[in-house]
Amino acid sequence: MKAVIQRVSNARVSILGKTVGEIKKGLLVFFAVHVDDTENMIEKMSDKICNLRIFEDAEGKMNNSLIDMGGEILVVSQFTLYGDTRKGNRPSFMESARPDKAIPYYEEFVTKLKEKRLKVETGEFGAKMDVELKNDGPVTIIIDL
Repeated sequence: MKAVIQRVSNARVSILGKTVGEIKKGLLVFFAVHVDDTENMIEKMSDKICNLRIFEDAEGKMNNSLIDMGGEILVVSQFTLYGDTRKGNRPSFMESARPDKAIPYYEEFVTKLKEKRLKVETGEFGAKMDVELKNDGPVTIIIDL
């Protein structure tokens, strides 16, 4: 399981010009499932993301988590995070889980985030999406379980 997390001032995802998910201050999470991932990794990933101390406290130090600051989260499925470019110029996506596995894991991941009483928005699994964001920092973290 892999996530690329960007701290944002705002972000939104659109499909064919229609906004399907939008947040203010919080995290934009690009999320991918690996062929070898197991269900027990889902909760670990959601806990890690929500508790990452990457938001500034009153002294300007990155001491607060998304939960601490009451931020929002936008989750976008992105199988291309497992693109392997070691051979040639065309990425191989053989390590990305097929939709029959990835969709339920993605949906469970979103459910686990919602259980933390955060505002959670999403894109649409498998759709061609336009993602807009205003990076805050910039702060970008990669989590690879």
